[in-house]
Amino acid sequence: MAIVDDDPRLLESLEELLESAGYVARSFSSAGSLLISGLAGLDLLITDIGMPGQDGFELRDLVKRVRPELPVFLITGRHEIADQDRAQGISGFFRKPFDAKALLAAVGDALRNRDREGDHAT
Repeated sequence: MAIVDDDPRLLESLEELLESAGYVARSFSSAGSLLISGLAGLDLLITDIGMPGQDGFELRDLVKRVRPELPVFLITGRHEIADQDRAQGISGFFRKPFDAKALLAAVGDALRNRDREGDHAT
């Protein structure tokens, strides 16, 4: 899984949280650095919305065109963004500071659902 955020402290804490739950997480400080690395092999993406350059909404839209099955979670510390139309209807949407247990539960659910859907595709 990948985490994209321009805040190095948040990147580090999210990576530690996910790894403590047994996940392998790769951190990226921008959407561009993730895209250069590539989307192959990712099973989930967590991205901040408010970043310089390409923001989290733009990254999500691009990822959904290339890998529509990839679960994408958006996080933001700016509560006005959370109320925008683009944020509505997103199951993986978290406001900072977010509840670590809720995030881990959502990650687990998304990965299980994706695996189940993959089983039906055969």
